[in-house]
Parts: sequence; structure tokens; C-alpha cells
Amino acid sequence: MEAYERACAVTTEHSLPVLEAAHIRPYARGGPHAVANGVFLRRDLHALFDRGYITIDDDYRLNLGKRLRADYGNGRVYEEFHGPSLHVPKRQSERPAPELLRWHQDNVFRG
Repeated sequence: MEAYERACAVTTEHSLPVLEAAHIRPYARGGPHAVANGVFLRRDLHALFDRGYITIDDDYRLNLGKRLRADYGNGRVYEEFHGPSLHVPKRQSERPAPELLRWHQDNVFRG
């Protein structure tokens, strides 16, 4: 939370009751307990990330997959977040680890 200055990495929302730390690679699936294995997200974005409807690329941009619209016939509200760079921690060591982002892209993201 502190690494992200108490703000959602995507929306910069600061209302802590709706913000959560999301694991990129869950601990139960071999992910480490480390800041670089997390991203601070608004609760709805966290749910979409965990379910594979969004991912983060190697350049720290959010990618919205086509499956959200295909599965639910909606998702337009999230289209504005597709593409722009995320707000990541200032310290390189606290930024999402590229190998963990690639793991999420390959194993969770539905495209």
C-alpha cells in the first residue's frame, strides 16, 4: 500500500476502503510474499485481474481482454483503462516483477 502511495495503480483512487493489494502470482500457486508480486488496485479491478479479464504488460500498461465483453456483453466502463501506463512504485525493486507479469499473462489472462 505504501509503495503505491495509497492509490490504485490504475485509477489513482485514494479511498482506502475500496483498495486492495492483488497478488500477481498467488502464493498458493508459487508466488512469493513480496511487494514486486503485487499491485494495488481498486476492488473491481482486482476481481477482474484475478479472473483474467485484465492483465498488465511488461511496460506496466493495463490490457483489457475481449472476453469480458464476450462473456458478459459489457465492460465498456473499463475500456478507458486499456493502454495507459499504470502508476507504479518509485523504487524499481517494488515495481511488479516482469517475470511475474508474464506468468499472469500466460496463466491467468483470458485475452
